[in-house]
Amino acid sequence: MDQNETPLFEALLAWRDQNPLSFHVPGHKNGNLFPERAKKVYKSLLSIDATELNGLDDLHEPEAAIGRAQQLTANLYGCEESYFLVGGSTVGNLAMILASCHEGETVLVQRNSHKSIMNGLELANANPVFLSPFVDGEAKIAVGVTIDVVKKACYAYPDAKAIILTNPNYYGMSVDLQEIIQFAHAKGLIVLVDEAHGAHLGIHPLFPTSALALGADVVVQSAHKTLPAMTMGSYLHVNKCFPKRKELKKFLAMLQSSSPSYPIMASLDLARYYLSQLSEEETEHIIKDIRDFREKLGKIPGIRLLNECGQYKQDPLKIVIQSETNVSGFHLQKRLEDKRVYTELADEWNVLFVMPFAPLQEIEKTIGLISCALEGIEQASRLKKAVPIIPTQAFSTLKMDYKAMAKALPQWTAQRKAIGKVAAEAVIPYPPGIPLLLKGEEIKQEHLMAIERLADAGARFHGGSLLNDGQLKIYTF
Repeated sequence: MDQNETPLFEALLAWRDQNPLSFHVPGHKNGNLFPERAKKVYKSLLSIDATELNGLDDLHEPEAAIGRAQQLTANLYGCEESYFLVGGSTVGNLAMILASCHEGETVLVQRNSHKSIMNGLELANANPVFLSPFVDGEAKIAVGVTIDVVKKACYAYPDAKAIILTNPNYYGMSVDLQEIIQFAHAKGLIVLVDEAHGAHLGIHPLFPTSALALGADVVVQSAHKTLPAMTMGSYLHVNKCFPKRKELKKFLAMLQSSSPSYPIMASLDLARYYLSQLSEEETEHIIKDIRDFREKLGKIPGIRLLNECGQYKQDPLKIVIQSETNVSGFHLQKRLEDKRVYTELADEWNVLFVMPFAPLQEIEKTIGLISCALEGIEQASRLKKAVPIIPTQAFSTLKMDYKAMAKALPQWTAQRKAIGKVAAEAVIPYPPGIPLLLKGEEIKQEHLMAIERLADAGARFHGGSLLNDGQLKIYTF
């Protein structure tokens, strides 16, 4: 296939250039009807914000431009089929779970998965067995699961139907999934992978390998995270071995909007094109720029660079720094923002830079701003006092299954009285969106300690509606 094509983008331009008269939705009428104060900003984008008109195809039954764009995407990524997602990786995660995991079925799930994975399991009424990831002691970050943990869980739950993995993690740490995928397939498991942070993986040996190339059945990627695609633009890739294609297509149609955004879909077409046009030399030049930036970053007093260890490979597009000062990662991020340097996320100890997949601009100016942000901070590392939550068992299950939770009555209780109770809502530091406490999970002392510590350090939470009032929602029996 000719990767120089951008069929959906070209179809939108051809339609726009007709100067069409709009007697259809959307209501902005090709950008002509819009508040004057915003028209200048939005006008060019609204001119291609169309609907399912003749010649522009239909996402739910693609036969022309969208179908061709998806075929080109599948060709580039080396898979059987690719689908455009306009609801982010969330909609892809939900669809692959609902298609593959049925009510009452046992599913092995990596514990440090995004909340959309947990929501998908609840919607499917599956019985999840949560696999504990290993924690990088230097980073104090949960990374991925090991083959030993997967084997133990498979032997303990021989009736499991699927395994859901997340790789790389939000911080760009990627484990080698080849042995895990091969073992899971040998046990008859469907392998589903949330690869939201890996739309660029596999195009060069310096990047980690995509789970798609290793034989995973379904892989979901957020193109908007590292490729030049609009926010919410994502891909869902299917390998030939996946047995639930009809179900997957059904759930994608149910979960995705019947009026999908054409600008988002066209940006997915263009992101695929951009990736296809990068030469090996251009990619190596980009990585060299990032390494130079990283080296300069590491010379700034008060910053400690995180280095990959032998258990995982670090994505070059992700740079993790730690504060060697008396402030947390959250407060360091705020100081950077005060200098107009906006990073992707912070946690108690780390700050994450997501680098552009393009030659860097104004490196020296950026380094100067970062240096200014750290001026005047006491050089006293908080890391010595850090105690990450490390799983004590290879795998665990919910204390109450989803069907029982649907019938139970939630109530509020003081946090100190919640130990030993069942959580009625998740508590999720956001970003990265990895649940600290799962709905249906037994509340333990370490959960409360972590919540208190993160709140004191400046974390934001999804869920935990009354955390600020010292309350947690629990189920009563």
